[in-house]
Amino acid sequence: MSVEHFTSADASTWFQRLDQQIFLADVLSDDSGAAMSVGFGRYRKGEKNPWKMTYDEALVITSGSFSVEGPSGSVTARAGEVIYLRAGTEVVYVAEEDAELVYVTYPHWLVATESSAEAHRLDDFHQA
Repeated sequence: MSVEHFTSADASTWFQRLDQQIFLADVLSDDSGAAMSVGFGRYRKGEKNPWKMTYDEALVITSGSFSVEGPSGSVTARAGEVIYLRAGTEVVYVAEEDAELVYVTYPHWLVATESSAEAHRLDDFHQA
């Protein structure tokens, strides 16, 4: 299919980070045949997630306020705004208030992470 439409309801499996109120779900994953991944994220106010980028990522904030702390400081976006992250950057995702977002990564975030020195970070996630 060359044109597809997704909502968060299309996500078949949501993953939660530890016991935090952080939930992530791909709607376009590595088995889709696409060169990128797309998914939805939901973060409760105050939740944080440290991560090292093994892929490029665009975060499209759809509700709330969301920040990413990086080596040069913190960047905050609100609904309708985008944060772009480059591979190789050490970050902390931070929900300034309850937030929902769409993430778009290239290449697929899971494949890139599994084949990197950061693979251990995936152990923090379990099916919700």
